[in-house]
Amino acid sequence: MIDSRKRKNIEIGQFVKIVEKQNQKSGITAEGVVAEILTKSPNHPYGIKVKLSSGLVGRVKEIL
Repeated sequence: MIDSRKRKNIEIGQFVKIVEKQNQKSGITAEGVVAEILTKSPNHPYGIKVKLSSGLVGRVKEIL
Protein backbone atom coordinates (compact mmCIF):
# COMPACT_ATOMS: atom_id res chain seq x y z
CA MET A 1 0.00 0.00 0.00
CA ILE A 2 1.32 3.45 -0.96
CA ASP A 3 2.01 5.79 1.99
CA SER A 4 -0.53 8.64 1.79
CA ARG A 5 1.40 10.64 4.40
CA LYS A 6 4.14 11.51 1.88
CA ARG A 7 3.51 14.33 -0.57
CA LYS A 8 5.71 12.74 -3.27
CA ASN A 9 3.22 9.81 -3.55
CA ILE A 10 0.24 12.05 -4.40
CA GLU A 11 -0.30 13.53 -7.85
CA ILE A 12 -2.98 15.67 -9.44
CA GLY A 13 -5.41 13.42 -11.29
CA GLN A 14 -5.09 10.46 -8.90
CA PHE A 15 -8.21 8.76 -7.51
CA VAL A 16 -8.09 8.86 -3.69
CA LYS A 17 -10.13 8.43 -0.52
CA ILE A 18 -10.12 11.41 1.83
CA VAL A 19 -11.54 12.20 5.25
CA GLU A 20 -12.93 15.71 5.74
CA LYS A 21 -12.22 17.71 8.92
CA GLN A 22 -15.75 17.28 10.32
CA ASN A 23 -15.62 13.49 9.71
CA GLN A 24 -12.24 12.77 11.32
CA LYS A 25 -13.77 11.25 14.47
CA SER A 26 -16.34 9.14 12.62
CA GLY A 27 -13.88 8.15 9.87
CA ILE A 28 -16.39 8.70 7.05
CA THR A 29 -14.48 8.94 3.78
CA ALA A 30 -15.18 10.47 0.39
CA GLU A 31 -13.67 9.47 -2.95
CA GLY A 32 -12.60 11.61 -5.84
CA VAL A 33 -9.91 12.89 -8.16
CA VAL A 34 -7.17 15.16 -6.78
CA ALA A 35 -7.44 18.67 -8.24
CA GLU A 36 -4.96 20.45 -5.96
CA ILE A 37 -2.42 19.48 -3.28
CA LEU A 38 -2.74 21.85 -0.33
CA THR A 39 -0.05 20.54 2.06
CA LYS A 40 3.31 22.17 1.34
CA SER A 41 5.53 20.01 3.61
CA PRO A 42 7.02 16.77 2.21
CA ASN A 43 5.07 14.65 4.71
CA HIS A 44 2.33 14.94 7.33
CA PRO A 45 1.48 12.48 10.14
CA TYR A 46 -2.30 12.59 9.45
CA GLY A 47 -2.13 12.56 5.64
CA ILE A 48 -1.61 15.11 2.90
CA LYS A 49 -4.42 17.66 2.56
CA VAL A 50 -5.90 17.87 -0.94
CA LYS A 51 -8.81 19.45 -2.76
CA LEU A 52 -10.82 17.11 -4.97
CA SER A 53 -12.33 18.06 -8.34
CA SER A 54 -15.74 18.01 -6.58
CA GLY A 55 -14.54 20.80 -4.26
CA LEU A 56 -14.22 18.66 -1.12
CA VAL A 57 -11.13 19.26 1.03
CA GLY A 58 -9.60 16.65 3.31
CA ARG A 59 -6.62 14.51 4.17
CA VAL A 60 -5.75 11.54 1.96
CA LYS A 61 -6.37 8.21 3.72
CA GLU A 62 -5.90 5.88 0.77
CA ILE A 63 -4.63 6.09 -2.80
CA LEU A 64 -6.86 3.99 -5.06
